[in-house]
Amino acid sequence: MARAPRVDVGGYEYHVLNRTAGRWRMFRKDSDFEAFERVLEQAVERSGGDVKLLTYCLMGNHWHLVLKTQADGVLGPFMQWLTTTHAGRYRVAHRSVGSGSLYQGRYKSFLIQSDAHLLTACRYVERNAARAGLVKRAEDWRWSGLWRWKFGPLPSSDEGPQVPISGWPVVGVNKGARGRPRNWLRTVNTPLSEAELADLRTSANRCSPYGKERWRDWVVREFGLESTVRKPGRPKTDV
Repeated sequence: MARAPRVDVGGYEYHVLNRTAGRWRMFRKDSDFEAFERVLEQAVERSGGDVKLLTYCLMGNHWHLVLKTQADGVLGPFMQWLTTTHAGRYRVAHRSVGSGSLYQGRYKSFLIQSDAHLLTACRYVERNAARAGLVKRAEDWRWSGLWRWKFGPLPSSDEGPQVPISGWPVVGVNKGARGRPRNWLRTVNTPLSEAELADLRTSANRCSPYGKERWRDWVVREFGLESTVRKPGRPKTDV
């Protein structure tokens, strides 16, 4: 199967995700989660402001990030450093160097329109643990941007990862504390509709843009993403 085209242009939001090879659980204890958060914090700092972290969620065998890039060509190097650094440190910490690939392959990513679709994507990411039944309320999952947003930065005396969360660039939204929509916790804890879940999963599986039809059609043409929205199967041929 051919790889989906990779888009790496500045000024856009991306949903980025990856999972482990064989889907085995790599995050088993607090120190595993904290180690990834530390690498994530360092990756954001290394970008020099070119990559902003809007939110994230770490699960047992995969993770989700929502990122905004400020320049062309910065997402690829950012993700390469993040995943290779994390995988290398993980293997050393678990004394499993030489045991094969930690991740199933390269990360997946898709563009998100900066309107209500971005809020839906962030909501999907932040309620991941609640949807999986790991917590009753999404904000109780310690390893997420929602938890960071609710409880704020850790004390300066704390040696744990700080993971800088940036404000959300959604226009036309009645925003509350720290830039998120008012009543955001209630919104996140409201399950997404089947249609919303289906659209997001299609974008994740096929790396297709997520947004209004007119915007999506423009993005597909602008960045050559026709293969991400084409129906599966062999192309028709003249007979």
